[in-house]
This record gives sequence, structure tokens and C-alpha cells, in this order.
Amino acid sequence: MSNTSDVLERFLRYVQIDTTSSDEHAHQVPSTDRQFHLAQLLAQELKDLEAHDVAVSEHAYVTAHIPASAGAEDLPRLGLIAHLDTTEVAPGAGVAPHIVHYEGGDLIAGTVDGRPVSVSPDQMPSLAEAVGEDLVCTDGTTLLGADDKAGIAEIMALVARLAQDPSLPHPSLGICFCPDEEIGHGASLLDISDFGCDWAYTVDGGPIGEIEWECFNAAEAVVRVEGHSIHPGDAKGRMINAQNILLRYHAMLPEAERPEHTEGREGFFHLESMSGTVVLAIGRYIIRDHDTASFERRISLMEHAADFLNEELDRDRIEVKVERQYRNMAEVVSQHPQLISAAHEAFRAVGIEARELPIRGGTDGAQLSFRGLPCPNLSTGGYAMHSVNEFIPVRSLELMVDVLTELVARFAQVQE
Repeated sequence: MSNTSDVLERFLRYVQIDTTSSDEHAHQVPSTDRQFHLAQLLAQELKDLEAHDVAVSEHAYVTAHIPASAGAEDLPRLGLIAHLDTTEVAPGAGVAPHIVHYEGGDLIAGTVDGRPVSVSPDQMPSLAEAVGEDLVCTDGTTLLGADDKAGIAEIMALVARLAQDPSLPHPSLGICFCPDEEIGHGASLLDISDFGCDWAYTVDGGPIGEIEWECFNAAEAVVRVEGHSIHPGDAKGRMINAQNILLRYHAMLPEAERPEHTEGREGFFHLESMSGTVVLAIGRYIIRDHDTASFERRISLMEHAADFLNEELDRDRIEVKVERQYRNMAEVVSQHPQLISAAHEAFRAVGIEARELPIRGGTDGAQLSFRGLPCPNLSTGGYAMHSVNEFIPVRSLELMVDVLTELVARFAQVQE
């Protein structure tokens, strides 16, 4: 399309608003008040674009409805969803985006303490796809936040395009921007009945052309080990060092099944953090697997490892608490193949042959699908998410607005 929209301008503004979520405060929603800053801005922009029913909930959910084009008023409403927060695993405050024209070789985001922050084609072979492109990067001190402010900018640019030309075919649209996706909360408090959509898409993926409709089954586990402290000079036969027990426990989990050794649909155990003293040691794990039966076996293995060690000790000193987070949305989305075929058609209409990939993670769509709103995931165009090397091609931002325009046009027709 000739109109590339204002998506770049929006993206550059949005990423400069710090919306980092906090796992430490996951008991409250949003986990950080700063997510309200972007939520309120987006709500005002939606009002300025004459969206209907614009609201920001007490939990920082931004929702709105876009009226259908003429002739599509009676068709089911389609949802478009992205998330407000960015991950806390890399700095998210003070993002300073700039555009680099990439001609190959190392991609240098910026210089920190006199040293370039860069990524090479050997480290990231997909850089070959970006040669000759204008790339939005950071200055090397923070992440960029394309996950998922690129998705937000693309959806907002679509809304602006439809406001400018309401004759573009589209059904009634539900727009939602959710808090706390990065810490596993995501869309759990979205009122699906009030949102009023029969189906939806999250715009929260990676390089352009990705369609994702299956994801990990996910759980987190906290392994708590109690020890017994005594002066190390009198420790023989008496001290029980909780840290050593936790190390033994971790060694019992298959080393080859850690994230750094797996890919595709292979699951893993991931030790996210550990802390401890002689008296108490705690390991925090995430468990992931696309296959449900294999996922359940992983949980059982962690529990059996604790049982094995407890039998050796003077009493039960290891406790494993598992909390299931989300399920593989393929169980639901596979029953709605029209969602996948429509996405393929939309990409193809702008000259992109899309590819279906299993998500090695999760999206808001995983929760929503099992709550009754089938919701596959689409690309944003971003690369190297969750890192200071993150970047996104300007052209990908622009093309995704075209893809969304083509996508909503297909739902202005009866889906079979």
C-alpha cells in the first residue's frame, strides 16, 4: 500500500515510556504503576481517533471498540491485542531509540563505557535478512521494547488508518492493551464478555511473517530446601547445608534439557534464580514443553527428585511447589483453521509468504484461547527481544500495518 502510516512515529514515542513489569510485585495488577502512563496515553489517542467505549480499567487494561465498515455491521467482532509491559531482564528505563542504516557486518547499537554494543552475523544469522534496511535500535544501554510496543504501534496505526478512511473493509474491532504479560499475568483479568469478540489475534511475535498458534505448556516451580546450621568447626556429621542439597537436586535434572541445549518443540527445565544460606536455599524454575504428557512428566520428575533426596535425609527438607501458568493454545486454535488461513492470506497480499512456528514461550493468546477467545499470534517484525541488541526494521513496522489492514478486510466477509 502507498500509505505507510504513522507507525514509526508512534513506535518511537511509545518505547520511551518505561513500562517494565515486576515479578516481585506480581501479586498486584499492574505490577508497576508506570504501566498506567502508557495506558492513559493510548486511551487518549484512541478517543482522538473516535474509537468507541474507550476505557482504562483499575488494572491498566486499555479497551476500545472500532465500528464496522458499511455492510459488515452484522459480522462477528474481531479482537486485536498487544501488551503494555516490557521485561525486567534488561533495563527498560531511558530508552533512546535511533535508526541505523544496516549494510552488513556487525550491527552496532551504541557505545557503552567506550565499548561498542554489537551483534555479529555469526551470532545472529538472521541479520542477513536486514541488509540494506533502516533498523530501529537502542543506544546499547537498554532494551528497545518492540516486545510489545511494536505490536501496540502497529495496531494503533491501523486504527488511525481506519479512522482516516472508514470505507476500508473491516468488521467491528475490539482493541485491547494488557499489562504484565511478561510476568505471566497477561490477559487473565480481561472481561471477555464485555470485550465482545468471537476471535482475536495477539500482535506479539518476532520477525515479520510469523504465524504462531501453538505454544508451550508452562509452569513455575519453587524448590525450597531447609538445612541445619552449626559452627563449621563442630560441623562434622551435624551440619546440613541447604545450598549443597539444592545443588545436588539441580544436578538430578537432565542437563541436556536446559534452554541453552533445546530448540523447536523440545521442552526444558530452566533454573531462573537461586539464593541461599546454610539454613535455607531456594531455587526458582520454569518448566516448559509443547507436549502435554511430556510436560506432566517433567513436573513429576521434579517432585520425584525431591522425594529421592528426602529419603536420604533425616527428614523431609525439600519442598517443591508447582504453579501451572498456561497451556498449549494449539488445543483450541487448531479447531479454528480459518484464523490461520486468513493470516496467511493477509501476509501473502503484501508479498510475504508466512511461516507457522511453535512459540518457545507464551502469549496472552494462550490464556485467552482457553477462556473462550481463540487467539493465535502474529509477528511484529522485531529481533533479539529482551536484550540490549534488540532491533526492528522500519519496513517491518510499516508492512505489519498493511498486513493488519488486509487481515481485518478478510473478517469483513463471512468466515467459513
